[in-house]
Amino acid sequence: MEKTVKKHKFKMPSAFTILFIIIVIVAILSWIIPAGKYSTDSGGNIIAHTYRTVKSNPQGLWDVFMAPVIGMVGDDKTDGAISVSLFILVIGGFLGVVNKTRALDEGISSIVRKYKGKEKQLIPILMMLFALGGSTYGMAEETIAFYPLLIPVMIGVGFDSIVAVAIALIGSQVGCLASTVNPFATGVASQTLNISPGNGLLSRMLLWLIVVGISIAYVYHYASKIEKDPTKSFVYHQRKEDLQRFAIPERTEDEATITGRQKAVLWLFGLTFVIMILGLVPWSSLNQHFTFFDHLNTWITTTPVLGTIFGKDAVALGTWYFNEITMLFFLMSVIIMFVYHMKESDYIEAFMSGMGDFLSVAIIVAVARGIQVIMNNGLISGTILHWGELGLAHLSQSIFICLTFVFYILMSFLIPSTSGLAAATMGIIGPMGHFAHVSSDLVITAYQAGSGWVNLITPTSGVVMGAMAVAHINISTWWKWIAKLMLYLFIAICLFLGISAIL
Repeated sequence: MEKTVKKHKFKMPSAFTILFIIIVIVAILSWIIPAGKYSTDSGGNIIAHTYRTVKSNPQGLWDVFMAPVIGMVGDDKTDGAISVSLFILVIGGFLGVVNKTRALDEGISSIVRKYKGKEKQLIPILMMLFALGGSTYGMAEETIAFYPLLIPVMIGVGFDSIVAVAIALIGSQVGCLASTVNPFATGVASQTLNISPGNGLLSRMLLWLIVVGISIAYVYHYASKIEKDPTKSFVYHQRKEDLQRFAIPERTEDEATITGRQKAVLWLFGLTFVIMILGLVPWSSLNQHFTFFDHLNTWITTTPVLGTIFGKDAVALGTWYFNEITMLFFLMSVIIMFVYHMKESDYIEAFMSGMGDFLSVAIIVAVARGIQVIMNNGLISGTILHWGELGLAHLSQSIFICLTFVFYILMSFLIPSTSGLAAATMGIIGPMGHFAHVSSDLVITAYQAGSGWVNLITPTSGVVMGAMAVAHINISTWWKWIAKLMLYLFIAICLFLGISAIL
């Protein structure tokens, strides 16, 4: 009797494992790469052309396992990721409370019902909503909950499952690609470079309009084509199966309505992100006359009684950072609890469950920061920057920023976590941009664009593979369908970055 030999298929290691392997590799490099330092100004910024060699400090096993710990709490050479990690946990708790109310689910459902019979008009509307979610708070895994709703509707009116998946997946991920204040991308990268997440906001908003516009046109064109001729569908061969699989008639007759409390939660949900944006945008830096929020804060904090009740240590909108926006999301979760009449026990359960969902992301940031810890303590960061400085000496600003975009495309396959990727690499790439005379916020835009571009297609993404599994679409079919869009986005992003770098 022959024994059946099981074939062991290669499985991509987790982001934690990949990051720890990189820590080990960097520690080994600290024994090989010459140690060196740059001089810094009073603000801690590196001064170009001041590199000098110093005595080496190779990193050992103790340092390797201490790196994630120091990455979280920080030391005299590297800022800890604790403020970012805490914010990630709190926003997870906030989303947990919002999801407990089912306000987001019913909000989308009500829009679908409102446009019944005019479903093609939903494509731009819903894609923009998902893109706003991706751009502001990194909406990704949450989209999987919408596929059971969108797929029956889109198939039922003559489209297919690809259109349904594209609305949520492409919508949210191109939003992440052009993140405006996404705390998991813009926030982590900005904190690593010690700049406000509001820096470069107007530029990123323009990129958002460009990539979302291209994506909507692509999906709308495809939907129009298969509406006229269903055989043009990339999944036409499984249409009969899809009609049975997704129980099209039953699921498109859902008559549930959004409640008044859920509407209030949606308003508070939107208001939270509006306040966060107002708090992060450096208004006085954009225009010296934009001092309304400074004056308002001064009036509130110095007025007798009102200042004492509100808090004399409050800071003005436009000067907020991670501590303030963490407080905002915690406060708004409490307000939502009272507005929705949620029990205290349900609130705590939802908040803690939401934090649990984001725990791995919070820890990934610290582990990724451990790479920077090893490089800084091993005294090789300066040397690598020096090599970059020499290599960039004859590169134009446009070429540098486009190469940065390509670099992050390649790195995103290795490190799928946007926050982990930022924490692991931004400490090196950001200063290189300084040498090439490219602003730090544009480097962040290139990083977000590279990561977001890859996350539309990578099989290492749980978001992509989850969507394919729910919709029963083969990943190779998705790649064939999205190939032209990927090319259009790549060209548009390169042009945008190249032009922005020289303006």
